[in-house]
Amino acid sequence: MLTLLDRYVIRRFLTTFFFMIGVFCVIAVVFDLMENVGRLIENEAPLGPTILYYISFCFHFGNLLSGFIVFLTIIWFTSRLAQKSEIIAMLSGGMGFWRFLRPYFLAASVLVALSLAITHYILPRANASKVDFEFEYVHVNYHITDQHLYREIAPGTIAYFRSITLERNTGYRFQLERWDDRNRLRQRILAAKATYLPEDSTWRLVNARIRDLDADGTETLRFVTSLDTVLPMEFSDFGVRAAVLSTLTTPELEAYIEEEAARGSAVSQLQLDLLARTANPFAIYVLTLIGVAIAARKVRGGVGVHLFLAVLIGFTYVFTSKLITVYAAASPMADELVGGPENRLLLAAWLPNLLFAALGLFLVARAPK
Repeated sequence: MLTLLDRYVIRRFLTTFFFMIGVFCVIAVVFDLMENVGRLIENEAPLGPTILYYISFCFHFGNLLSGFIVFLTIIWFTSRLAQKSEIIAMLSGGMGFWRFLRPYFLAASVLVALSLAITHYILPRANASKVDFEFEYVHVNYHITDQHLYREIAPGTIAYFRSITLERNTGYRFQLERWDDRNRLRQRILAAKATYLPEDSTWRLVNARIRDLDADGTETLRFVTSLDTVLPMEFSDFGVRAAVLSTLTTPELEAYIEEEAARGSAVSQLQLDLLARTANPFAIYVLTLIGVAIAARKVRGGVGVHLFLAVLIGFTYVFTSKLITVYAAASPMADELVGGPENRLLLAAWLPNLLFAALGLFLVARAPK
């Protein structure tokens, strides 16, 4: 049974959270509109799609900052309870600190469930219209910044570019290998560059060296200055805008990761993003624990001191998460210690929550009882 105190804390928690997330979204929309209004006017963006874009933008921004806003929410209204000595009265009346935490975790559970649903399914659908709008009216340029790009463009046919410049429709240090069904190399083409000719839907290879290997072991080598040929590939096969991945629901992202892994692409960052879709919502529990433990103590300076600590711990959490994520995606050094790359990525996704949960338990042990 929920007591009057439970209902009061849950109501204050949730109403303050949604009010603060609304305020942050309005501020973010204003700044984004100020930055992009020139592009929107130049590209003649219609009013209706622009409104839908900013609604989707609020979903994206709100989910991105949900953990931090939960932290500020708890600090804000719990600190005000502490400054009015209401928490002291509750604890002096015989209420245990963990019993005091119960309504906070009930409200946090509502937000965690909502965040999981949004992150895995709702937000990707909202991002689809947001990304389409950005591609058409805001960020119209497409770049492939990665190097050493491999793709299997057809069964047994592997294409490679060292780098790609989309503005020129050109890839450099091109290599094409054709293998038969018995995994024997049949042809290898090396070219200084390959340029796509959209008017003819063909590729122009410059300074190409073509090596053909017959089944009897005969080898033929020839050089051509320029060769126009048809290849079953496009530059979009070698690069995907990062924003496009945010439009994939979790089952779609899992299928995309399997497909990219089969094509030889590096998928560590994609796997981390997938794991983070579950780990990040559960950070709400961790930040709830830390926030209540900090704000329940009555201190000189009141709400201001608590808000300062909230911002400091919040930015430390974000910095730690990014640091661990980048290191885990780039370094396979710990694979032997944790039992493989899958466990390394799983640990990297959940390690910030585990570390700060330990901090939260320490703060609860030091909190006033």
